[in-house]
Amino acid sequence: MATATGTNTPAPAILTCSLLEWYDRHHRSLPWRVPPAVIAAGERPDPYRVWLSEIMLQQTTVGAVKSYFDAFTSRWPTVVDLAAADLDDVMKAWAGLGYYSRARNLKKCADLVAHELDGRFPQTEEGLRSLPGIGDYTSAAIAAIAFNRPAVVVDGNVERVMTRLHAMETPLPAAKPAIRAAVREMLPEDRPGDFAQAMMDLGATICTPKNPACGLCPLQVGCLAFREGKQERYPLKQAKPEKPVRVGAAFVAERPDGAVLLRKRPMKGLLAGMAEVPTTDWTARQDGISSRDGAPFPADWKPRGAITHVFTHFELRLSVFHALADIEAPEGHWWSDPASLSGEALPTVMRKAVAAALPHRRLTRRR
Repeated sequence: MATATGTNTPAPAILTCSLLEWYDRHHRSLPWRVPPAVIAAGERPDPYRVWLSEIMLQQTTVGAVKSYFDAFTSRWPTVVDLAAADLDDVMKAWAGLGYYSRARNLKKCADLVAHELDGRFPQTEEGLRSLPGIGDYTSAAIAAIAFNRPAVVVDGNVERVMTRLHAMETPLPAAKPAIRAAVREMLPEDRPGDFAQAMMDLGATICTPKNPACGLCPLQVGCLAFREGKQERYPLKQAKPEKPVRVGAAFVAERPDGAVLLRKRPMKGLLAGMAEVPTTDWTARQDGISSRDGAPFPADWKPRGAITHVFTHFELRLSVFHALADIEAPEGHWWSDPASLSGEALPTVMRKAVAAALPHRRLTRRR
């Protein structure tokens, strides 16, 4: 077996070959993926589906994304179809998936590609980075997977695989340049898209954060962490500061016919453009009133417990109040009837608030 000069570790090309052989046999079946045998036969993935899946997968799990991806591609099968959609409909379809700026940028990107680029995505990382919502990682992933460009694709799974493979003692995020260099050494010229997906699959199914299945790993022979028996030590990470806790209140007003009072959040800031029940003026930087004193209008507001929701940079704790009210919707508000409520663009934190106030109501998302 060929080895790296002066070591007993296989050369990068040998490890890459083992990885791709493993991927050919054990790749995950995903709704946006074209299997390697089909790729080998000459079929390329649809850039629209690759782009859509990569945007959805940002900071979200594969399991959570599958149903959303199927719903989006059934409703809007091409980027031109998505560009023709109303933003409110896109936000409603995205509700519950989180990180809502992704949905707004998704629509902006679809508009640009459809109207200015004749419905065709750029094939280079540089061109892809010029589009709304596409950064370094996403541009590399799309370039590699959709267009078979030799791009270095590094997500959390790849970071874990490479820090273990090389027993990297530099903690993340400082280790990122070394990780990219190590991936570049292994990058094959002929199958960069399959290689990127193979690395992701390996991290997701074999080189897992806890109890990695090293006995099944195609890179085991070259893995320094395995050799030292320290697989779960890596990747090293810098300690994160504790998230601040913010408080506020949510007011679930219910009409006698079961309709719930909603309003639309401002188009800028956290959860921009999403629907919500009236709440007090909490933000990531300040608390809101957490008592009945913050109610949007006089009513017999009764406490219904509290909910907690963790955002990227802070934890939010909302006291929930419920009242029956038969009033005209205030300006900027509307009554959402029971049949429509599940289809509203309610983010998860607001669905939690409604569920706390109306535990008998099943607020399932419609696709």
